[in-house]
Amino acid sequence: MVTMAVGYVLLNVSPGSEHDVYLHLQKLDSVSDATVLFGDYDLIVKLVASDLSSIAKAVVESIRQIPGVLDTKTLAGAEF
Repeated sequence: MVTMAVGYVLLNVSPGSEHDVYLHLQKLDSVSDATVLFGDYDLIVKLVASDLSSIAKAVVESIRQIPGVLDTKTLAGAEF
Protein backbone atom coordinates (compact mmCIF):
# COMPACT_ATOMS: atom_id res chain seq x y z
CA MET A 1 0.00 0.00 0.00
CA VAL A 2 1.35 3.41 -1.00
CA THR A 3 0.76 6.18 1.51
CA MET A 4 0.84 9.82 0.61
CA ALA A 5 1.27 12.80 2.87
CA VAL A 6 -1.48 15.42 2.87
CA GLY A 7 -1.16 19.00 4.03
CA TYR A 8 -3.45 22.00 4.04
CA VAL A 9 -2.11 25.53 3.72
CA LEU A 10 -4.10 28.59 4.75
CA LEU A 11 -2.97 31.72 2.95
CA ASN A 12 -3.34 35.44 3.46
CA VAL A 13 -2.63 37.47 0.35
CA SER A 14 -2.42 41.12 -0.65
CA PRO A 15 -5.85 42.66 -1.28
CA GLY A 16 -6.80 42.20 -4.91
CA SER A 17 -4.25 39.44 -5.61
CA GLU A 18 -6.51 36.48 -4.75
CA HIS A 19 -7.20 35.53 -8.36
CA ASP A 20 -3.57 35.77 -9.49
CA VAL A 21 -2.37 33.70 -6.51
CA TYR A 22 -5.12 31.14 -7.16
CA LEU A 23 -4.07 30.78 -10.81
CA HIS A 24 -0.41 30.40 -9.81
CA LEU A 25 -1.28 27.72 -7.25
CA GLN A 26 -3.11 25.71 -9.92
CA LYS A 27 0.19 25.29 -11.79
CA LEU A 28 2.05 23.63 -8.88
CA ASP A 29 2.42 19.84 -9.11
CA SER A 30 1.78 19.17 -5.42
CA VAL A 31 -1.47 21.19 -5.31
CA SER A 32 -4.51 18.93 -5.57
CA ASP A 33 -7.08 21.63 -4.74
CA ALA A 34 -7.26 25.36 -4.05
CA THR A 35 -10.26 27.34 -2.86
CA VAL A 36 -10.78 31.07 -2.35
CA LEU A 37 -12.25 31.77 1.09
CA PHE A 38 -14.10 34.53 2.88
CA GLY A 39 -13.09 35.09 6.50
CA ASP A 40 -9.80 35.03 8.37
CA TYR A 41 -7.89 33.49 5.43
CA ASP A 42 -8.03 34.24 1.72
CA LEU A 43 -7.28 30.78 0.27
CA ILE A 44 -6.91 27.18 1.36
CA VAL A 45 -4.71 24.77 -0.56
CA LYS A 46 -4.59 20.99 -0.35
CA LEU A 47 -1.14 19.53 -1.01
CA VAL A 48 -0.40 15.87 -1.68
CA ALA A 49 3.17 14.55 -1.76
CA SER A 50 5.21 11.47 -0.94
CA ASP A 51 6.09 12.73 2.55
CA LEU A 52 5.71 15.71 4.89
CA SER A 53 9.19 16.91 4.01
CA SER A 54 8.08 17.38 0.40
CA ILE A 55 5.04 19.31 1.55
CA ALA A 56 7.19 21.61 3.68
CA LYS A 57 9.52 22.13 0.72
CA ALA A 58 6.58 23.03 -1.55
CA VAL A 59 5.33 25.60 0.96
CA VAL A 60 8.71 27.25 1.50
CA GLU A 61 10.11 27.07 -2.03
CA SER A 62 6.96 27.50 -4.11
CA ILE A 63 3.89 28.81 -2.32
CA ARG A 64 5.60 31.46 -0.17
CA GLN A 65 7.43 32.73 -3.26
CA ILE A 66 4.24 33.57 -5.16
CA PRO A 67 3.86 37.35 -5.51
CA GLY A 68 1.06 38.55 -3.26
CA VAL A 69 1.36 35.81 -0.62
CA LEU A 70 1.75 37.54 2.75
CA ASP A 71 1.42 34.71 5.25
CA THR A 72 0.88 30.95 5.36
CA LYS A 73 -0.24 28.47 7.99
CA THR A 74 0.45 24.81 7.24
CA LEU A 75 -1.55 21.97 8.74
CA ALA A 76 -0.29 18.38 8.37
CA GLY A 77 -2.85 15.66 7.77
CA ALA A 78 -2.78 12.61 10.05
CA GLU A 79 -3.53 8.97 9.30
CA PHE A 80 -5.41 6.69 11.68
